Amino acid sequence: MPGLLLRTLRGENLPTRPIWLMRQAGRYLPEYRALRERKGGFLALVYDTDAAAEVTLQPIRRFGFDGAILFSDILIVPYAMGQELEFLAGEGPHLSPRLIDAALDTLNAVPARLLPIYETVAKVRASLGAERTLLGFAGSPWTVATYMVAGEGSRDQHDARALAYRDRDAFQAIIDAITETTVTYLAGQISAGAEAVQLFDSWAGSLAPAEFERWVIAPNAAIVAALKARFPEVPVIGFPKGAGEKLPAYARETKVDALGLDETIDPVWAAKSLPEGLPVQGNLDPLLLLAGGAELDTRTHAVLDALAQRPHVFNLGHGIGKETPAAHVERLLSVVRTWQG
Repeated sequence: MPGLLLRTLRGENLPTRPIWLMRQAGRYLPEYRALRERKGGFLALVYDTDAAAEVTLQPIRRFGFDGAILFSDILIVPYAMGQELEFLAGEGPHLSPRLIDAALDTLNAVPARLLPIYETVAKVRASLGAERTLLGFAGSPWTVATYMVAGEGSRDQHDARALAYRDRDAFQAIIDAITETTVTYLAGQISAGAEAVQLFDSWAGSLAPAEFERWVIAPNAAIVAALKARFPEVPVIGFPKGAGEKLPAYARETKVDALGLDETIDPVWAAKSLPEGLPVQGNLDPLLLLAGGAELDTRTHAVLDALAQRPHVFNLGHGIGKETPAAHVERLLSVVRTWQG
């Protein structure tokens, strides 16, 4: 029988809520920090398939989450499309050449850069029991495009938003190319053993409504349709962070199987406003997990209670912070595991 997480993503409203946490494989774990110190830079760690599989499995061994999320990065897609990628200490990721300076057609794709990621997926799947779900992922085209255009992250995605207004055709070509590569990438992860996939759209909240329709909803709908044509039983989770009141339209028009909610969304509103029966995921504030204490228990129960009438995967509203104590994660797990709806 499929595990608790996979059953929930497929639409079962089960009395026990599955739980996994975004960025659960990462810097808050001492075992990760030790491995990172031995292996060197982040990208080297991602491309060492044994090490990347180990990182993916570390939080499963420690906490027993219901899902393992592939250890990788959303910028693997532009890397495979031909941009160079480096992670600089204290500065984050850098892509070159920036598409604010260079044309898309000057990039020379290197699809072989995707192959080690599939190998990592296969190694993790071979090590997971049947009760654990392996989650693959990719960045959503809009968010990936913001990095490709600017060459790095930014507070308001100014360069990408301006290019999208100034040259609609050029920006559409970028989005279309990312969409095509993302379908290939996620299909490869599924073929290697991923049982569900998530589309991360971290910067969806920066767009005006009409731009959201064109650069978030449309490409995500295309990705979901392409994956469903090949893998109809594999759930796709959409996570358009910051989408707010645009979430119901996103859910209806993209046809995602489940919807991630960030911490700004009132779960009571979500329960009433989203399509009936749609599985949801989220949405505890990561800073509350960092803080811990009695309020963590109270707010966790509030999220669980608000979403009790639909399939619900418990998660954070975004990624777990690197300073979060492991003891707080253990406390959260205890609250979720003992909740009775």
